[in-house]
Amino acid sequence: MIKLAAEDIFDGQRFHGPDRVLILDDAGNVSALVPRSWAGEDIKTVEGWLSPGFINTHCHLELSHMKGKVPEHTGLPLFLRTVMEQRQPPTADFLEEAIMAAGKEMEEGGIVAVGDICNTAATLAHKLNSPLYWHSFVECMGFIDAVAHQRLEHSAAVFSQFAEKEQPVSLVPHAPYSVSATLFKLLGSMEGNTPVSIHNQECPAEDELYKHKTGDFLDFYQHFGIDIANFSPTGITSLQSYLPYFSHIPRMLLVHNTYTTEMDIRFANSRPQEIFWCLCPNANMYIENRLPDIPAFLQLGARMTLGTDSLASNHQLSIWSEIKTIREHYPHIPLVNIMQWATLNGAQALGIADLYGSFDKGKKPGIVQVVGDEAKVFRL
Repeated sequence: MIKLAAEDIFDGQRFHGPDRVLILDDAGNVSALVPRSWAGEDIKTVEGWLSPGFINTHCHLELSHMKGKVPEHTGLPLFLRTVMEQRQPPTADFLEEAIMAAGKEMEEGGIVAVGDICNTAATLAHKLNSPLYWHSFVECMGFIDAVAHQRLEHSAAVFSQFAEKEQPVSLVPHAPYSVSATLFKLLGSMEGNTPVSIHNQECPAEDELYKHKTGDFLDFYQHFGIDIANFSPTGITSLQSYLPYFSHIPRMLLVHNTYTTEMDIRFANSRPQEIFWCLCPNANMYIENRLPDIPAFLQLGARMTLGTDSLASNHQLSIWSEIKTIREHYPHIPLVNIMQWATLNGAQALGIADLYGSFDKGKKPGIVQVVGDEAKVFRL
């Protein structure tokens, strides 16, 4: 048995203070979290405080080669344009090395599970040999109704490569501005396809498009020769437009939410799905130089998770860095809340809370050690 004490222990839901001992078996499975007086001898006291491993619910591992290639604060439409035009790596080896380095960075920073966006199968080989848990969200996109079936078939071929290797995988819409009504209907009707992830309300132009068919996305479509003559605005926000397509999907992960309002949070709360809201604060600052209205989410009882987005939109892939950014801008939000977003909530969103996210008996959630202002994986 391994017995660990520290200055504090966060168990996935609350801090216990210094008078607790985490007991694990030799394989790292949790046996108990008990008062020190119950733990007996051979207790190892470590520096700092301990937490279950972090859950990164939104990443783009296959964009790891793009670190530093996209300027900051461009706004989302220009950011997307730059990524689309520059995402091709110079060589396959260069991409593979960048993927490996990014995976290692997440592992060393205490991340144990990742919800990862995929447009190709470029990350599959790495995931098959990685100690981290991966749920791959294979994105489907196509804003023209006429090509919806063709776009779905293309993404389904990528999906199949992950499924054939028994990797956890979902087929998901990219974003409201890149998925047509027909494609939304096709994706929303799929059985057993959960959780579903979607980029949500990252910029004002997204709602402007759906409400009035105006805004910066019109120039974006024109630049890429996308004819949106047949797109009819719904007159309501993007979230209210697409969420009803997924009424029978039991669990959804809405990502970024930079411009989501209280009205849309209330609308989502009224839906039959279990909704999780993923925040990627550093990416929000990198692209739009703005954070979501996090207090509004808290006030309305939203279930929050954290993500890093990609190295195209972030300087690092660190959940602890995301936590620090939230605390810097919203110092009144208790750390215990944010830590739950980074651990148990993330595990619940990915459907892996039976193994990850908390120090409950029988789980093997990994351990993060926080010393001062830094967090790292704790190795037994």
